[in-house]
Amino acid sequence: MINLKGIIKRNLLLKMTSLNAVVIIIRLIISVFVQRLLAVNLGEAGIAKIGQLRNLVQMLTSTASLGIFNGIVKYVSENEQDKKQLSKLFSSAFIFGAVGSIVSAAVLFFNADYISVRLFGTNEFIDLIKCLALLPPIIGLNRILYGLINGLSDYKKHAKIELGAYVLSALLLLIFLYYFSLKGVLFSIVLTPLISFGVIFIIFFDKLKKYIKLKELSTDFSFVKPLLAFTLMSFISSVLLNYIELDVRTTITDRINIEEAGYWTAMNFISKNYMVFSSSIFTLYVIPKFAKINTGNAFKKEVLYIYKTLLPLFGIGMIAVYLLRHVIIDIIYPNFAGLEGLFKWQLLGDFVRLATVVIAYQFLAKKLVWSFVITELISLGLFYGLSKHFVDIYGAEGVVMAHFYRYIIYFVIVVITVWFYFRKQNVSKFKT
Repeated sequence: MINLKGIIKRNLLLKMTSLNAVVIIIRLIISVFVQRLLAVNLGEAGIAKIGQLRNLVQMLTSTASLGIFNGIVKYVSENEQDKKQLSKLFSSAFIFGAVGSIVSAAVLFFNADYISVRLFGTNEFIDLIKCLALLPPIIGLNRILYGLINGLSDYKKHAKIELGAYVLSALLLLIFLYYFSLKGVLFSIVLTPLISFGVIFIIFFDKLKKYIKLKELSTDFSFVKPLLAFTLMSFISSVLLNYIELDVRTTITDRINIEEAGYWTAMNFISKNYMVFSSSIFTLYVIPKFAKINTGNAFKKEVLYIYKTLLPLFGIGMIAVYLLRHVIIDIIYPNFAGLEGLFKWQLLGDFVRLATVVIAYQFLAKKLVWSFVITELISLGLFYGLSKHFVDIYGAEGVVMAHFYRYIIYFVIVVITVWFYFRKQNVSKFKT
């Protein structure tokens, strides 16, 4: 008889996976309940507006810390035992956070009217944008602390923080929905970073005292230059991506209607609920692991190990989601008639995306800035161009088709780029 518990206990990736699976299942149950209430009470138009704000908050998550999250993960994993280096790292990180927070807050506050009209088609939400402008310092600090947690691969505390923050945020959203309808929901999303900060501080306080000692912060900002590379990469992967999603949703609204934009946003919500599982695994396990691998054979072995561990689990899960799509729609998004046709392409795209991103994390782990920037720009350009083309032909379904085709091409490009990287490394060693 297979000792499943023993296998999981001996396998770090499976231990992380199993613990995260518990968190994700709880999140999914809560999310199903919350999304159904939002769909029933706010309809497709409300879901589309929520999607617009979430994209803005995601952009702010990157700009408030100048996108150094993955850099902190990398350098904490490499210098976990070197307190002097960590002191230099966090001294530089707080500089980035201060600059990013001030700039982000100023842009939001002084452009609140324009942003409200651009996102929601009305200046009714100026006060919402100005409220969000007060939060970049908290958002930036959150990202720095999350970077420390992920760099230490402290997956148990990470799971507790994720679950605690999600439950409290969902509760706040439901309360605001009940009393203030759509505007209340949007304000609850804006206030979520405050909840996350409180949960991090409570659960992770002991580790924070150990690794971040304000009195011992260095005046040596030697990590500023290395972290700048991650700023550039984050701008491409987060800020530009969310801007494109905003623009694509606006395009669907303008060329078809806001209901179609709501269908695509709902599909994105479903996708992000299961893909969040992989993103936490990648930052907790893949970046720290790849950062320590220096040969092509070792990299290939690790990638195959990750594939054998994760892809079957995701494959089974995605097949189940597709087969149960009618049930999912009835439970979560009743009366969203146009949602069913989006599942096939979204799930296919997400599976290829998972396989691709595993390899692409080598760019972050080894700080291959231009490899990351060029391949990511190609990927985003493909998605943007194909979406604009297909939306006129297939409606919202055209956008998820673009999502799938984009990742097929991106996978090939990433594999070739990483292969050339290791080939170059081998040539360099041979010459030496």
